[in-house]
Amino acid sequence: MLLKTERFDADPGWDARNNRASDPAPRQIVQNFGFSRSSSNAGGSAGEIGGFITPAGEPAFYGKVIAPVSFKDPLSAAGVLNVPQGGGHTLVGFFNADTVNEWRTPNTMVLRIYGRGAYFHAYLEYGTGRWRAGGASFGSEAAIPSGTADYPFSLSYDPHGAGGRGTLSATLGAYSAFVTLESGHQADGATLTRFGLLNVVKSADDPGQIWLDNVTINGEAHPFDSDPGWDQRNNRRTYNSTNVRPRFDFGYSPGSNFAGGQRGGEVGGHTFRGDSRPEFNGRRMAYYGGRLNETLTLNHPLHADGQIGFRRGVSDSTTLLGFFHATDSMRSNNAQNSATPENFVGLAIEGPSAEGFYLYPTYGLDLEGVRAGGGRGTPTPPFIHPDGQSRHWTLDYYPDGHGGTGSIIVTLEGQAVTLNLDPGHKQTGAHFNRFGIITTHIDGNGQTVYFDDLTYTVGLAPPRLAVAQTAPEVALLEWPANSTGFLVESALSLGGGSRWTPLTNEVSVNGAVFSLSVSTTNATQFFRLRKP
Repeated sequence: MLLKTERFDADPGWDARNNRASDPAPRQIVQNFGFSRSSSNAGGSAGEIGGFITPAGEPAFYGKVIAPVSFKDPLSAAGVLNVPQGGGHTLVGFFNADTVNEWRTPNTMVLRIYGRGAYFHAYLEYGTGRWRAGGASFGSEAAIPSGTADYPFSLSYDPHGAGGRGTLSATLGAYSAFVTLESGHQADGATLTRFGLLNVVKSADDPGQIWLDNVTINGEAHPFDSDPGWDQRNNRRTYNSTNVRPRFDFGYSPGSNFAGGQRGGEVGGHTFRGDSRPEFNGRRMAYYGGRLNETLTLNHPLHADGQIGFRRGVSDSTTLLGFFHATDSMRSNNAQNSATPENFVGLAIEGPSAEGFYLYPTYGLDLEGVRAGGGRGTPTPPFIHPDGQSRHWTLDYYPDGHGGTGSIIVTLEGQAVTLNLDPGHKQTGAHFNRFGIITTHIDGNGQTVYFDDLTYTVGLAPPRLAVAQTAPEVALLEWPANSTGFLVESALSLGGGSRWTPLTNEVSVNGAVFSLSVSTTNATQFFRLRKP
């Protein structure tokens, strides 16, 4: 195969579609929460904490500094909570001020309050230091009335519960929730350094209000009859944000080095899951990719490798990198039963919240809505954490793998996962004329990720034309039989003025080679293979 390497120290001039979107428009973000000296929305005497909080891609919090604790330590909090009617998406509880980069948020034990107008949903959640998460809803996602009602709440963590796995319990008025940490999650570790209010850190969404009073944290009472002097970040701020779902913003990034390449410059940025439904007329799908020298298929081996820097990963998000088709991977459809684009072979960054994020192989055929039966492959794919570290990855597709059905192998820092194509899928086929970043076909949240020092297949190695004399005035031209579609041409000289003429001699197949006989009675001749 022919390989190409891009260092991105200059603009590669890759093909692009909708990757620097202007729709949706930027949204105004208003954060106005913290200590309020005179209000009493949560039912106590004057003085409380809370206010107007907007879910956004930029973190904002107001929290009490606590001595660092972990999932090995017991935790407790209680108080009174009020949620006025409206929107909002807010975390209330324990978190780490240094890791409030995305949702689901690592290093957390919190209540999540999701305003829905006249009611709100409440959830009990945790996030480990390795971006794995768990949770449960209050009252099976009960519609809890918002407005003037005040709700006493409690939050308690027992590190010894469930045989040492750890249990998290909470009450909210008459509602309750209980979570047992997933196996291995306590061992992941977590460091909690604050208790307070934190916006859900994802793309911009509808704002809302929330108020707390008479809060007790690990046995220490806070009546808020005076300013508690808690730590704060971006909690009194108004600005415009372009982190609006699904406003794509990825492509060539001159000078940056987030992926850890050899030189400045790389590709990547802010991706969202796409949406292939016809009603959006292609506006919610995007790609950025380099042209291949020729169209490749599932009958051809494919390779790519490079460096990756994964900087942010919101729950329910995916980034795809690999081989695709500029037209046939972007077709609109209503199926919505496979997120992977048609005509795709590559890798995905994605994962269930319980496990964080995997880097794994995936593919799509030249057929709408066909899923890979092998899931994310075997064994369990390597984890990739959105911590900004530079990591090396590889991608290889073997058309003869798994007994001829085809297989894809992805590695991250040497850890491999294999996805075998389903029987018959290679015959159904797929074709590719680009390599790069492409969005999924089912919508969702966003990631921030960069790639550098990319090497990828751009075409097939040209076949070698062999010449052998078989008789005094006859020569035999031979080339591999798996190199189909080539013409044999001849010329009397080499150079700029050469005139190449296709030969019309009969081509025969002899085992693994094509062969063609030519006369050698004429003047000196030159021969070549050319693919139209």
